[in-house]
Amino acid sequence: MANKNSLKGDEKSKRRAFGTHMTSIDIFMEFIYPEVKEKLKDYIWVDLYAGEGNLILPLLNNIDPEEREDFFRNHIFLFDIQKKMVKNCISNATRYGISESIARSNIQVSDSLESFPDFLKMLNKPVYHITNPPYLYLGYISKHESTKNLLRYFKKKNSGYQDLYQIAMMNDLRNDLKNLIYIIPTNFLYGASVSNKFRTNFLKYYNIWKMIIFETRMFRFTGTNICIGFFQRKSNPQHDINAFNGIKIFANGENSERRYVLEPKFKYRAGSEFITFLKKFKATKPLKVSYYLLAEEVNKNLGENEVTLLDANKYNNGNYKRLKCNVNENLYKKINANILYVRTVDTGSKDGRVGLNIIEEDFNVNGILVSGNTYRTHPIHIFLTPEIPIEKQILLKKYFNFLLESFRTKLDSEFLTTYKYSNASYTRKYLGLNQVRNLIETFPFNMNEIEKLELNKIIDDNQFPETLNFLEKLRF
Repeated sequence: MANKNSLKGDEKSKRRAFGTHMTSIDIFMEFIYPEVKEKLKDYIWVDLYAGEGNLILPLLNNIDPEEREDFFRNHIFLFDIQKKMVKNCISNATRYGISESIARSNIQVSDSLESFPDFLKMLNKPVYHITNPPYLYLGYISKHESTKNLLRYFKKKNSGYQDLYQIAMMNDLRNDLKNLIYIIPTNFLYGASVSNKFRTNFLKYYNIWKMIIFETRMFRFTGTNICIGFFQRKSNPQHDINAFNGIKIFANGENSERRYVLEPKFKYRAGSEFITFLKKFKATKPLKVSYYLLAEEVNKNLGENEVTLLDANKYNNGNYKRLKCNVNENLYKKINANILYVRTVDTGSKDGRVGLNIIEEDFNVNGILVSGNTYRTHPIHIFLTPEIPIEKQILLKKYFNFLLESFRTKLDSEFLTTYKYSNASYTRKYLGLNQVRNLIETFPFNMNEIEKLELNKIIDDNQFPETLNFLEKLRF
């Protein structure tokens, strides 16, 4: 008898290999069906990544039993790359009263990322594509032997895209599909480098008319936060502002609704108000920011001055390894003159949110060493040019974290990338290093003593609008 844990591992590996996450019928019935129930006989209902058919087959519940087979034959086509999924899907169709022969005809094995079923274009009604496509990030794919075969999808016309779901959606664009409902990662809305190229290309041709965003786990085997996007093709492709209603659904069952406005000048990324602030208030002569204390730099600057370093690459049992190094005078001064590090990923605790922090306070060391590869999710030592006094670095920390938290409150953190679902009291977010640099670049480090006191008081009094007024005043 097979080991149960081994079977679970095999299932997880297979899901990773295909980038698949099975969708429940409940998701379809609650969030998708209300939007399509009046249109059932107007479209060909297609899922190119159908799994077990849970996003299309439930439509049959609303067709009279004596009409179901005819409706299925003429209105439903399902595809999946996995033979097992197709077999399960056919079996599920028969439970709705569809004969096995008809089910086999309209449910087929197909690699839809590789090629689109062209016969769908020749049918007498337009296609309405509802799907939970495969999604797997290119960075993960390229680092794991079990998924490297998926690199073939990212070549030629798909070069530059960052996730399998983007390949799926671009295939729909190229095949002129008019109506789409996609269950996809929320990095579609919030991601920067992972989504900028794709959003810019895709939203030239499609409008989002509704978005449902889940701030809770939706799939058992992935912590990825997802959204359901409702898309309609534009009559004339163009880069224009896309405004739509978005509904956020939280783990406690509550939800909130707000108007989203995506602008092409910001690559259609949600949270553009934060980007506008960064551009408007960039200092005339900003601080220059560099990241990481690399082992190579330490080895080139050995000497007689002892520093205690935290090794960001050596983390065990909840603690980072600490080591003592002897460095020359220049590196010793550089390390001790730069007291800040950036936490780029929320830990999930109140005190563990992204932002700037003081190295010695949090780790009781002088600096943070990178002994191996650099990782954006590790604590990262920040180096500023020109060097500024310690007291100004402390003010920079207050300023940075105050503005960051104020914008998170105002914009519901939507300018940050969702990291992954957890049981934390809030949705964990990732702060990009470009965002860190750009926010530091708004800090007016040449303030005189009176201006420093004024800024300190504004922050201590939690006056977000006054902070903007203060920065506005310094611009002129």
